[in-house]
Amino acid sequence: MSITWSAYKRARRRSRQAWAIIALVAATVVAGLAWYFTTGQFNAADPWVAGPSEAPVFNQGWMKPLRGAAPVAAENASEALERIPVKGRAAKTDYDRSAFGQAWADADRNGCDTRNDILRRDLAAVVFTEGSSCKVAGGTFHEPYTGAEVTFQRGQDTSSAVQIDHVVALADAWQKGAQQLTAQQRQTFANDPLNLIAADGPANVKKGAGDAATWLPGNKNFRCHYVARQISVKAAYKLWVTQAEKDAMKGVLASCPGQQTIYNAR
Repeated sequence: MSITWSAYKRARRRSRQAWAIIALVAATVVAGLAWYFTTGQFNAADPWVAGPSEAPVFNQGWMKPLRGAAPVAAENASEALERIPVKGRAAKTDYDRSAFGQAWADADRNGCDTRNDILRRDLAAVVFTEGSSCKVAGGTFHEPYTGAEVTFQRGQDTSSAVQIDHVVALADAWQKGAQQLTAQQRQTFANDPLNLIAADGPANVKKGAGDAATWLPGNKNFRCHYVARQISVKAAYKLWVTQAEKDAMKGVLASCPGQQTIYNAR
């Protein structure tokens, strides 16, 4: 069977078009998978939850500013992220909480320990224990990770319902540069209000030592602030991010391109 030259050219053109369509579909699938395994998995799994879009950092009424290993510039969070080094995780085998000094020390030397400073900063209708101007006994707040209205009541069986979360977890920091910080810088890191948020206890337990690639708040309103806060903390203490973590952060910030760094604790 013979074929004309014009028919041959038409067949070749259709073949090229078919291969172009196949390539486009393949690229779309790859991009979709990349999106899913960074932030898409969170968006697909989590229902929309209304809640706060930011959390406080500093109250000059009773808190004193701390200095990180480096200043945090007021700038676009996406631009700050681009300057953070990208590396793999260091070994966790030698991690110990004691490497970050005394838990809830009075790092700013205002006379109150850090846990109570953060409770006082984040809660409303704060009640102190009798005879104390530091020890928080109770209060309420619109919790940022879940978007729920939460009541804190100090007690052996109730205190754990509200925990103070390290936005950049200590174990995560240890694997991404904190080993190179001085002992004093690590203690400051663990007590820095920039890196601390009062949070729902079960949500904080679920987060564990996860970074943005493995955990994001269920309250999607809060994610831009949360990621910008992680970027700010890592910039302040010269820590790095993994590639998966950076991709997840960029995915979140794509929905809020004007998001700024969080720097007003300096």
